[in-house]
Amino acid sequence: MIRHTSTLAATKDLTMSTPETLPELDPQYPEVDVAIVMESTYPYLKGGVSAVVHDILLGNPDLTFGIIHLTWDSKAPHEDLYGMPDNVAWVKPVYLSMEEHQADFRDLRPSDLGMSARQRTVLSHRVFDAMDAIVAGDMDPFWALYDEGMNPHTRTYPLWALLGSGEFMAALRRRMPALDLPLTDLFWQMREFFSLAAAVLGADLPRASVYHAHTTGYASLMSAAGARMHGTDFLLTEHNLYVRDTVNTRLDRNMALPVTATDYRTFDVPLADRAWMAWWIEMGRLCYPSAHTITYLYPKAITEAADLGAPVERSVVIPNGMTMSEFNDVAGQRDRAMEDILAGDPDRTWRLVYIARVVPIKGLLDLIDTIDILVNERGVTNLVVDVLGPTEHLPDYYQQCVDKIAAKGLGDYLVFRGTVNVRAMLGDFDLLVLPSYNEGQPIVVLEAMTAGIPTVGTEVGGMAQLIGDPLTRPGGQTWDACGLLTVPGDAVMMADRLQDVFADRAGYVAMAHNARGRVRDFFQLHDVTGAYNQLYRELAHLPQRTAAQSSALADVVTELAMSPAQQHDLEDQLERLARWLEAGAPMGVSHGEGS
Repeated sequence: MIRHTSTLAATKDLTMSTPETLPELDPQYPEVDVAIVMESTYPYLKGGVSAVVHDILLGNPDLTFGIIHLTWDSKAPHEDLYGMPDNVAWVKPVYLSMEEHQADFRDLRPSDLGMSARQRTVLSHRVFDAMDAIVAGDMDPFWALYDEGMNPHTRTYPLWALLGSGEFMAALRRRMPALDLPLTDLFWQMREFFSLAAAVLGADLPRASVYHAHTTGYASLMSAAGARMHGTDFLLTEHNLYVRDTVNTRLDRNMALPVTATDYRTFDVPLADRAWMAWWIEMGRLCYPSAHTITYLYPKAITEAADLGAPVERSVVIPNGMTMSEFNDVAGQRDRAMEDILAGDPDRTWRLVYIARVVPIKGLLDLIDTIDILVNERGVTNLVVDVLGPTEHLPDYYQQCVDKIAAKGLGDYLVFRGTVNVRAMLGDFDLLVLPSYNEGQPIVVLEAMTAGIPTVGTEVGGMAQLIGDPLTRPGGQTWDACGLLTVPGDAVMMADRLQDVFADRAGYVAMAHNARGRVRDFFQLHDVTGAYNQLYRELAHLPQRTAAQSSALADVVTELAMSPAQQHDLEDQLERLARWLEAGAPMGVSHGEGS
């Protein structure tokens, strides 16, 4: 997460004016079909969201993409950890730190506005009027200010220069008397907000037919600005509820606790925290109603987001997905392990796996308590937990875990493996344990399901839909649960559920069978990438794929997943596919050389 991240976000309002002529393009950043806008993740950080975005790129070779990567400053990581597919035309970093924008913000003076004192007073009150209008659900005043003072293609004055004026500080005192802070503190608080907004809203963005933000944070605000700047559209994907998560992080609350649009007015918190809550929540409300479409990973997220101002009528569910064939070998390994499990040896060692970063939100300390209960209180010693994932993100927390394991004498039962190739090891494990306080629709659970491995995890985010709720496919077949759910932070309940699994081996085998069946019928990657393709084409006003084209693309993407060593063959297929699409022909129709 970017330091001081906010949920400022918005998109173009079709009722307002847009530039009459489009600006010249920077040749370094040619126009693309879709600009994916990320916040401190893809392609410079590994993780679930990054993996999803990479799958979207690979699954849509018939579209062109650019990547806008928002991060704090130029010292942040800039190593491509994925390898850009050929359909990605560019990657553009954008920095939020004021130190990276001295000429654009820090060096501005009130005189740069070219206004009289009276005009600066009027403009100051317009800023606060626009903020009040957002609370009332009217976004037009904000976007009028954006066009006049922020949009690099239409602005007639630098709005950011207003901050240093006495007129603005006087208006701030008058309009926000509840902010009972010394004037110096008020100035620095507003300076922080202004500088972050300036970095995002003042950026000159490459042109795209669709701007696709993968969070309601700065990525959404930038996507909204890009869409307005170029007269195109903005698509928002919520991998998790960013507003809720940033507020809970700021207040050091349980990450599973809900947040609503009015909480900043009622929570008993310091004024600085209240200001940040208002910033995130109200700017989040600016985003939601303006987005053309908002996609969520699971149905319950739509209801949760509605409490923060998201319009239900613009919401659709597009889950994460897997390619089944990638897991055929490991699924076969698990099938063979079933014979051993069903044999019923009471001394059989259960191989459990925790796959996540070693950070508080993932609940490893709680899992250590669970293993302590099983081993030291209940005498259940036929188990071992492998901890797979990076340990360097929060060294103090990692050391807490190490010390707790040692203090409880659990060194033989919890083993840190660090960052490893998870898929190469997955077949060795019987059960995934996920004690998280916060998840969206975790890729690691889908990977385990596709391998035929049940999960015992906390009921957060989309976990109930993923592993617990019955899922019925068209035609009537219903898949039952492929795991068991617990309450976040309840180590005893987690211990109970693990013992339930150990005691019911036939039930374990049924859950393993259900896991792979649920993926096959509801979480296939080619369905996911096809859904995004349809949305992109609708928003970009491009013709939809034919059924034959969709089938051929699915074959190509599957080949990418199945045979990484045959890249030259895949490139030939993509080149042939591009010629077919350009000619507008159905798949399989010959068009000369290379058909």
